[in-house]
Amino acid sequence: MNKDWSPAARVQGLGTSVFTEMTELARRTGAVNLGQGVPELASPPGLLKDVSAAVLAGSNQYPPAVGFPVLRAAVAAHQSRRYGLEYDPQEEVLVTTGATEALAAALLALCDPGDEVLAFDPCYDAYPAVARFAGAKVVGVPLAGQGDVFVLDADALRAAVTPRTRVLVLNTPHNPTGKVFTAGELGVIADLCREHGLTVVTDEVYEHLVYDGAHHGTIAALEGMRERTLTISSAGKTFNVTGWKVGWVCGPAELVRAVGAAKQFLTYASGTPYQEALARMLDGVEEWAAELRRTLQRNRDLLSRGLSSAGLRPYRAEAGYFLQADIRAWGYSDGVRFCRELPTRAGVVAIPTAAFNLRPDAPSYLVRFSFCKREDSVISAVEKLVNAA
Repeated sequence: MNKDWSPAARVQGLGTSVFTEMTELARRTGAVNLGQGVPELASPPGLLKDVSAAVLAGSNQYPPAVGFPVLRAAVAAHQSRRYGLEYDPQEEVLVTTGATEALAAALLALCDPGDEVLAFDPCYDAYPAVARFAGAKVVGVPLAGQGDVFVLDADALRAAVTPRTRVLVLNTPHNPTGKVFTAGELGVIADLCREHGLTVVTDEVYEHLVYDGAHHGTIAALEGMRERTLTISSAGKTFNVTGWKVGWVCGPAELVRAVGAAKQFLTYASGTPYQEALARMLDGVEEWAAELRRTLQRNRDLLSRGLSSAGLRPYRAEAGYFLQADIRAWGYSDGVRFCRELPTRAGVVAIPTAAFNLRPDAPSYLVRFSFCKREDSVISAVEKLVNAA
């Protein structure tokens, strides 16, 4: 067999996830796991009751490939209420097996071998992996550290565009930095995409988890962007049901049909007992999300103060589950080494931001901590870090 077409060669560069390694370290050492973003927080009781009833009533077979109409209608209504964007639930909304499948299907549908995809660096590790499946290459556009936040480097963004660029993947609120792209930054990105004819795939799974009274805005709402934007979100982060893997994508009918054509050969369909229950929950999401934001913001503040007390300088997490910390005060410049030694040194697990870096010259001294945990878990982790400092 030609070794270039062997199974090992075809997955070269994907390797074993750092999340797998760090989760195993947590299990083996008994450390507090602030690595992977697995919530320890409760889900809405009414939602769980509705899903249980659906399972017992027999709603356990394939749903429609595009998702149940009631959920597609609820997603369209949500986009209208929240962003003033009108989508036809029949033609412009597609239910997927989580946001990651929506992203994978979008890049498979939009990219040809040799195309380039822009993504902001650091980025969620699925982006380069699924681009590779499509034969495309992700080009990292660095987010610049400015004080205790990350900001768009507009010059670097413009310099990254080439004749091969086809898609820009935008993630706001952003994982792993916790950044929320400002209205001005979204305007710069939109101008560039219109100028170069780029399609935007925007990952907005943390849309309801923005702190300090700030708000998330979607690039699809800007002038001339609805027709070139696929907007992806999901139920997992909003309702603490990450294991259910129910997501959705909204956009112009032509683009959504292309995503659906790829999606049908990935999972076909999933989530039957969840979809109708989630539709009802999505209609009343604001009250639930407000309480969840309060809990997560309290955890964020506990963790941020604790990291500061331990000498690990935190960046401000404006949204999401995670915050970044600079580890150099502990004598480390390598976040991978730091995270491998932290469970033994302090009894805490984190994730090296290097796992999300696209560029070899990206800072290696940043580490991501998650705070989507029970308050007692965050307090325990903080105490361990301060004692180990």
